[in-house]
Amino acid sequence: MRILHTSDWHLGRSFHRADLLGHQAAFVDHLLEVVVSEGVDLVVVAGDVYDRALPPVDAVRLADDAIARLAATPARVVVSSGNHDSARRLGFGARVMDAAGVHVRTDPAGVGLPVLVEDRHGPVAVHALPYLDPDAVREPWGLPARSHEAALGAAMQRVRADLAGRPGTRSVVLAHAFVAGAQPSESERDIAVGGVDRVPTSTFDGVDYVALGHLHSPTCSTTGCGTRGPRSPTRSPRPPRPRAPGSSTSPPTAACTPSSCPRRSPGPWRGCAARSTSCWPTRPSPPTRVRGCRRP
Repeated sequence: MRILHTSDWHLGRSFHRADLLGHQAAFVDHLLEVVVSEGVDLVVVAGDVYDRALPPVDAVRLADDAIARLAATPARVVVSSGNHDSARRLGFGARVMDAAGVHVRTDPAGVGLPVLVEDRHGPVAVHALPYLDPDAVREPWGLPARSHEAALGAAMQRVRADLAGRPGTRSVVLAHAFVAGAQPSESERDIAVGGVDRVPTSTFDGVDYVALGHLHSPTCSTTGCGTRGPRSPTRSPRPPRPRAPGSSTSPPTAACTPSSCPRRSPGPWRGCAARSTSCWPTRPSPPTRVRGCRRP
């Protein structure tokens, strides 16, 4: 199964009051090209579709266009909510979209109920975990502690309980979290609870592929192949290096094999002392230092 893993679109984000929607629309165009040209079977979006809980109308329109175009491809689509999203708003119409092959998962009550995707090798169980606020799930789930580790640990107990009844089924888990061992950048919103934000990689032991979001840089972990989502389009402390969404191939029994998706050449930004690394493959993002930058 060919899986395209992306996350952290942050639709509606601006940079020093400059609208980035045109760059984000170019990313959506490129994403659709990759899905078709690479014969992708499954597209996963691991949280933060929007940049804020109440996104601008134009950002909602772009998200609607992206979802409609993805639904028109042969690929199935699974989307989970992130800490920037409003779970209720993003999840509106989710049951209707299921019939179109677009599966949006934002409700903690649905954790443990997978999206089942078939290929010639059999079923793949896709468990999309929405961002789990420890304060929101601690009481209903009876968590032993107020932490992201406790919340995701309880969620994975539900996932493993489901997988135990599906012997031989390959598994994919989407999660929006800061998993230990990855390198953060300055563009993520702090999700620490009581000073603790990291979740150990062992939380996801036994899963074939873990599609992570939240941190804006790609990283492979030792658990299956847990690859981070793409980098933020606005800020990064690192030198420029455009990123593309990640692609993985899931064989019938072996672990997944990750690769980078095709990317386009950077756009015309120039004359900048520093640029951020972009998750929009068609063009680089605006510079981290505005002074002295110009567009031709």
